[in-house]
This record gives sequence, structure tokens and C-alpha cells, in this order.
Amino acid sequence: MFKTIVSPCATAVAIAAALMVSGCVSLNPPPPVDMPATAPPVLQPREPVAQAPSGSLFNASRYRPAFEDQRARMVGDTVTVTIVERVSASQSTDSKVGRNNDMSTGINSLPLLKGGAEKVLAEALTLGVGSKNDFKGSGSTSSSNTFTGSIATTVVDVLPNGHLVIAGEKQIGVNQNVDVLRFTGSVDPRSLRPGSTIASTQVANLRVESRSRGQAGEAQSIGWLSRFFLNVTPF
Repeated sequence: MFKTIVSPCATAVAIAAALMVSGCVSLNPPPPVDMPATAPPVLQPREPVAQAPSGSLFNASRYRPAFEDQRARMVGDTVTVTIVERVSASQSTDSKVGRNNDMSTGINSLPLLKGGAEKVLAEALTLGVGSKNDFKGSGSTSSSNTFTGSIATTVVDVLPNGHLVIAGEKQIGVNQNVDVLRFTGSVDPRSLRPGSTIASTQVANLRVESRSRGQAGEAQSIGWLSRFFLNVTPF
């Protein structure tokens, strides 16, 4: 029978390594956004239509009427969204409650005592009770967010009522930082302006996500050791 002996030093090293790995994995987990996939749809290639050579430039497989509405209406069409989101909210409350109670009782005269003795004893038997309660509370909160920009999206689905489900993604990498912008939602094709453009305020089920990956995002995160102690300490 063989016995495995583990030294305290090796145990401490293993625990430290586990803490480092767990801390690095959850270095700066961003709050999740309930957003579907923004990948463009995979379109099937059109089957070529066999035609007898006639010397004409017309091709039925690529034909699209010149006088039809050029706004997006099919899967794969492009919709440009102008993001103009301004959200502002404020709330203020103030409350005050007060209550005062006074009660006193005493003896005015004693039949068996007269003069100064009666007065002294009456004052000694006088009772008084009083209470006072005061409460005052106030609070206020305010929030203001502004988001502007533009993104070109793709129609990924057409709903039974004709509304278009759009999704798009934009990534811009500069030096050691990557800015990622994702956008999804559904629009009414009748709200599209010429050029298939629409404001974000007219998009239903709007989901916008703007993230930064790289050194800029890491600089704004808490170190893994500080995060570990913040999760452990009860204060």
C-alpha cells in the first residue's frame, strides 16, 4: 500500500494557482445584453435560368424592376439606422412625520392636612408623562443617457405581418483596442425613408450593445486579487 504525502507548500501553491485562474477568468465580466445573433443571413444562390442565346443583355435571374420601391423588403436587403437615444429620468421624495403627547395628573387637596404640609405633599404626588416622535426622510435619484451614431444593418427575417427583423454589427480596431457595436430590432417597412434609412426611435424591440475590447477595457476593470477580497469581505 502506497501513501501519497502532500506538503503544505505544494497545497498553498495549488490554492494560489486556483485563485489566480478563477480571478483571471472573471476579470471584468460585463453585464449581459439579451440580444439575438447579429450574423448576416446566409442567402442561397439563385439558380440560373437556361435561355437560348439571343444576343440580349437581359438576364431573368438578376432582373429587378426599375420602377419598384427600392426600399428594403426582402431578406438580405440593407437598412441604415440612425441611432439617437436619449433617456432621462428623475425622482424626488420627501416625507416628514411628527407626534407629541403630554399627560399630567396630580392631587389638589388632602382632607387631613392643611397649610404648607398639604401643598408640599400635593406637589410630591403630581405626575407627568410626555412623549415626542419625529421622523424626516428624503431621497432623490436621476439618470441621463445619450447614445448617437449610425450603423448599416441587414434584414435577417420577414415576419408574417411584413415587418422586417434587422441585425447588424460594426467592429473598429485602433491600435490595441477594438470597439464593437451590435444592433437588432424590428421595423415597419412603411416607416423607412428613401434610401432605406430609419431612426432608432422607430425600431421596435431595440437592442443596442457597445463594448470595448483591449487595453482600454482592461484598464477600467478591477484587479483579480482586489475582486477576490471584495467578494469575500462581509463589509
